[in-house]
Amino acid sequence: MAVKPVVMALSRSGEAVAHKIAAALGLAVHGREGRVDQADAYFANALDHARDLFAAGVPIIGVCASGILIRAVAPLLSDKRSEPPVLSVSDDGSVVIPLLGGHRGANRLAQEIAVALNAKAAVTTAGDVAIGVALDAPPAGYRLANPLDAKDAMAAILAGEGISLTGENIFDLEADGGAVNLVVSETPVEGNAKTLVYHPQTYVVGVGCARNADAEELWSLVTTTLQNAGIAQGAVACVATIDLKGDEPAMNTVAKRLGVPLRLFTAEELEAQKVANPSDVVFAEVGCHGVSEGAALAASDGKLVVEKTKTANTTCAIARADAPITEMKGRSRGRLSVVGIGPGQATWRTPEVSKLVAEADELVGYGLYIDLLGPLAHGKIRSDFPLGGEEDRCRYALERAGEGRNVALVCSGDAGIYAMGALTFELLDRSPEALGVSDAARRVDVVCSPGVSALQGAAARAGAPLGHDFCTISLSDLLTPRDDIIRRLHAAAEGDFVIAFYNPVSKTRRTLLAEARDILLQHRPADTPVMLASSLGRPEEYVRYRRLADLEVDEVDMLTVVLVGSSNSRLAQLGEGPRMFTPRGYARKIDGDLSGERNSK
Repeated sequence: MAVKPVVMALSRSGEAVAHKIAAALGLAVHGREGRVDQADAYFANALDHARDLFAAGVPIIGVCASGILIRAVAPLLSDKRSEPPVLSVSDDGSVVIPLLGGHRGANRLAQEIAVALNAKAAVTTAGDVAIGVALDAPPAGYRLANPLDAKDAMAAILAGEGISLTGENIFDLEADGGAVNLVVSETPVEGNAKTLVYHPQTYVVGVGCARNADAEELWSLVTTTLQNAGIAQGAVACVATIDLKGDEPAMNTVAKRLGVPLRLFTAEELEAQKVANPSDVVFAEVGCHGVSEGAALAASDGKLVVEKTKTANTTCAIARADAPITEMKGRSRGRLSVVGIGPGQATWRTPEVSKLVAEADELVGYGLYIDLLGPLAHGKIRSDFPLGGEEDRCRYALERAGEGRNVALVCSGDAGIYAMGALTFELLDRSPEALGVSDAARRVDVVCSPGVSALQGAAARAGAPLGHDFCTISLSDLLTPRDDIIRRLHAAAEGDFVIAFYNPVSKTRRTLLAEARDILLQHRPADTPVMLASSLGRPEEYVRYRRLADLEVDEVDMLTVVLVGSSNSRLAQLGEGPRMFTPRGYARKIDGDLSGERNSK
């Protein structure tokens, strides 16, 4: 489990048990507001919060009725191989039930909780009940080479066909010479429904390459080297190299195909290793006498078993540790996740964004936006920046990621729409002379994830105003010349687009919205519907409609999205109130088709 579990306390009757679990396992307690006296973070709605944690990939230990957690996560269930563990614990702490993710850590977690509470772990997974282990969940440091065969192998054992062992007994089982063979080997072994193959991850592949080397060239070298040495790909714990090469596509491709981390080391760390084939040429270029050999040794703390081999543009070496590697040395390549959290409410935040936030070590953003994450932000390093500090915010996030951290740059709405996405890439594209970022920051992995924009939120509340062509215009002249904004207003008005105005006013800027209204009135009717949507997705949400001619600037603030219809937009009067829509022309097409049919008769 890459993300720490959260203990949810829903009532005072289970609060003491929740804190006992948290203390025993070093976890945080999230408590229901008004129902729990003490917690590390609080949530308002148990179903929403459990659903949010589950979508983010956070394991859940709920001190509550099982049904609450089941109802919360049921709509999100799709793939048991990727879903996080979910456990329920009775309020009195007597029973622990792993509901989901038994083979992804839930059963093991249930046993740990049961020991801490002196309780009963109600494990129902067939393998755990029959032989006390899950064959598709080997101990840390071992990898199952053929996981798809585990189900059939387990079924055969349950049918009484027995177990044989070849190599190390990693499950501490008693063998009876049966038909199902559990093989533990560092060498390649063909598995099947009666042969499960486990590889101890004792090897490190050290790699080096020329800038922008072909990924296939390095992959071919690595796989050939492993094959010639009789080492299974599953026995590799990580791929290692110098930090200067952390962004090389070839190295990232190799690590991804092997399904292992890429670990990075400084030139000084590699120079401290005793390499077999030192090179003055390499030292002159990167500051150490050997990259592939040095990285393999540094990451394994072991011995070289394959000295440097090379192609025209790539190098590879392999080292073996004395025991399976469970704690990785070096550091990972930094990652910056540029995420949009939507207008604010958790139900409008995408699961992918929630997952990236949960995985992040540090959150960077405007303080209000980080606050909107609620309990999901608890326990993480926060770096709050004020409005107006956008460039400093992006630069800081990139530099922190450049130090090897997993950083999330938190924006409202969608990060690529009037937010930090474009500025992030602008900084990466600038040269150092133009106040760009450091070389280390340029090597980070930048991930962008879509969010629900204010435009989409407003449109959904309105009905379907974006049913035909539309555009967005920011009325902020802080970064965009006023003349450019006026020119775009005229173009959008003449084009008869539905228009969403972002940043319509500020404390000191009050005239552009009025000018926009007057420009639009030159091209569309005075009764064109206008939607004003303030604080979308939050408790104070306020939506109202006006005629274009009646739009008043004083009704609008910085948290308001102004959505102006085209000349074809209209309001449908429903029982719940007016709903705004823009027809695309289906009615005219249908009328024309019907007219054609009538004329042909």
